Amino acid sequence: MKQILSFVIIFSLLGSLSAYAAPAALQPVPEIKAPAAVLMEKETGTIIYEKNAREPGFPASITKIMTMLLIVEAIEAGSISVEDTVIASERAASFGGSCVYLEPGEQMSVREMLKCIAVVSANDCAVAMAEHICGSEEGFVKLMNERAKQLGMKNTHFSNCSGLFDDDAHYTTAYDVAIMSRELISHQLIKEYSTIWMDSIRGGEFELANTNKLVYWYPGCTGLKTGYTSTSRYCLSATAERNGAEYIAVIMHAETPEGRNKEAEALLDYAFACCRVIDLNDGRELPLLPVELGEKSHVKLEYGGEQRALLPKGAEPEYELKLNKRVSAPVRQGDRLGSVYVTVSGERVGESPVVAAEDVERIGFFGIFGRLAGSLIGL
Repeated sequence: MKQILSFVIIFSLLGSLSAYAAPAALQPVPEIKAPAAVLMEKETGTIIYEKNAREPGFPASITKIMTMLLIVEAIEAGSISVEDTVIASERAASFGGSCVYLEPGEQMSVREMLKCIAVVSANDCAVAMAEHICGSEEGFVKLMNERAKQLGMKNTHFSNCSGLFDDDAHYTTAYDVAIMSRELISHQLIKEYSTIWMDSIRGGEFELANTNKLVYWYPGCTGLKTGYTSTSRYCLSATAERNGAEYIAVIMHAETPEGRNKEAEALLDYAFACCRVIDLNDGRELPLLPVELGEKSHVKLEYGGEQRALLPKGAEPEYELKLNKRVSAPVRQGDRLGSVYVTVSGERVGESPVVAAEDVERIGFFGIFGRLAGSLIGL
C-alpha cells in the first residue's frame, strides 16, 4: 500500500455518525520509514494517516494492549478488584523476556500486576493475570479473540497473551492496534498505570522504568505500549492528549527503537499542529417543532449526543439545522426529528441527530372535539 498523503480519506465517527471525507490539511504528514503506521484521533476514530496499515504482522508485546483491556474491563465490571491477590503459578513464573521474575507461589495484587504489565511489559505478570481471570492462558486468549471481533479488528488473531512468541496464529495490523488502543485509553483507569515513568514493587526492592520513553519526554503522553522481538522488530502504540484532543500513533516493525520513537513523535506532532476537534452541535437554541394531533401542539427538541468531528486547524465549520416537515403524535422522547449538518468549504464533515426531548401523546376523540369546540367559540 502506498503512503497516504494529506489528511483524512476515511472518516469513521461514533454513534449515529456516518463516514465522510474531511478536507485536506495544509501540510503533508512527515515521512515514515517504518513498514507500517497509523495516526488516529481517539474521540472520533478518524484515520489521519496510514501506511500499510491493514497488512498483518507479528505484534510482539503490543499484544498486551488487549491483555490490559480485558483486565481493566474485568475491574470495572466488578468481577475482579485491584486489591485482589494473584498467586503466580509455576508456568507464569517460568516466562522470561521482559519480566519481574515472579517466583512460583508469589503473591501480588492485581494493582501491582497491572502496573508491571503497563510499565515494564512483564510477560510473567500477563500470564499470571490471564490465569487469574480465566483459569488458564488458553481461556484468556479465547476472550482476547472474541473481544477483537467485537471491536472490528478484522485482521487480528491472538495465540498468547504476552506477545513473547511469534507464530503464524499470532498477528495483527497497525490499524487494529489503533482500534484496541483507542478502546483501552477510553478507560481512564489505565492511565494511572500507563503514565508511570518510574516506580517499584516488593516494597521498593524491585524498580520499574517504563519501556515507553515518550512517557518521560513527550508532553501530554498518556501511554501506551511498546513491543519487540527479533522477528517483529520495534513496535509502539503511543498516545498523547493536549487541550481536549487525544491522538494514537502506531509504528510497526521499525528497525531501531530510536526510529520507532522518533516517528511516533513526528506523527503526534503533526496531529497537534494541524488538527482540531469540534463539537458537532454549536450550542444553538433549538426551536419547538409543531406536532399534528398531539396533546401538546409542539414538542421540545434536543441534541442527540455529543458527537465530534476532526478538522484541519484554521478551517471554519458551517452548521445547518434541518427538521422533519411533518410530525404526528405520538412522539416518544429520543425519536429522531432532524439533524444538524456540519460542512467545511462545502464538504460535509459530520452530522448530529436532533431528537424529541419529551413524549407527546396522541390526542383522543374528546380532546379533538374539545379543541374544535374551543376554536368555534373563540377560546
